[in-house]
Amino acid sequence: MTNAFTKMLATRDVILADGATGTNLFNMGLQSGDAPEFWNVDHPDRIAALYAGAVDAGSDLFLTNSFGGNASRLKLHDGQRRVRELNMAAADIGRNLADRQDHAVVVAGSVGPTGEIMEPVGTLSHALAVEMFHEQAEALRDGGVDVLWLETISAPEEYRAAAEAFSLVGLPWVGTMSFDTAGRTMMGVTSADMAQMVEELANPPVAFGANCGTGSSDLLRTVLGFSAQGTERAIVAKGNAGIPKYHDGHIHYNGTPELMADYAVMARDSGARIVGGCCGTMPEHLRHMREALDTRPRGERPTLDQITAALGAFSSAGDGTGDDANAPTPRTNRRRRRG
Repeated sequence: MTNAFTKMLATRDVILADGATGTNLFNMGLQSGDAPEFWNVDHPDRIAALYAGAVDAGSDLFLTNSFGGNASRLKLHDGQRRVRELNMAAADIGRNLADRQDHAVVVAGSVGPTGEIMEPVGTLSHALAVEMFHEQAEALRDGGVDVLWLETISAPEEYRAAAEAFSLVGLPWVGTMSFDTAGRTMMGVTSADMAQMVEELANPPVAFGANCGTGSSDLLRTVLGFSAQGTERAIVAKGNAGIPKYHDGHIHYNGTPELMADYAVMARDSGARIVGGCCGTMPEHLRHMREALDTRPRGERPTLDQITAALGAFSSAGDGTGDDANAPTPRTNRRRRRG
């Protein structure tokens, strides 16, 4: 299958993705606890501005405002019957913007976790998870996205359910997990585990990788873990803009545009083909990342010492692999939002 995304991946050395969704929407007036997906219908001009901010800063690809657009997450806001409406609106706004550009821009349909725990630990069945992911993915496809983009996943069971659902939709897909617990996801998956898992899927992603998590240093250590497995599949690095700090009643990320420029280049040199930002990443960060990727020559894979010297210390001593003593006990609190 060849479409705008697979063509771009085949012809570009590195693709610059977008930055934060939540951080930017909060700056536009979104209130904590509100469902951003409702803005696709209530404030489409603001969502168009969100997408345009990334494109104008140089992003080749942006994600739709549909991260929490599945029935389980929308049920928290009595919106479970609006899955198709809200996802199609998110995609349609993006499609209209992308089609007006004088160069190729990819619209990626964001799909986040259900917020539920899957069997046997929790109560969400595989069949119901597939049904929810399929409903959302079908709406994003019909709204005009080029690629489905699964992100911030912690459990391998949920990743597999999404892969099965996406096989019913007929679009390429990308899938990232969040490694935020001593180099593992909340449910205990390591970078090596993920690299093996994607190759075992009947419908594997075109690209896989990591998003969100803790700082950019930790994310690059995870990217190096993917590369070490010898994968030939494209790798995604979508790290936060530094570390969050609570100040004057708001969360602020301490990563400067200059630091994110360094991160982007080191992500590329670590083996990532798709580089972007997650929480705290604003258009100004993206502009610096674009310039750095375009002007700085490719280098050798950075060492762990080079990563920490440039981006700051790791949050844990190990990356969760091998005999790492920092291996965590899987947790079950998985209600989070991207960006």
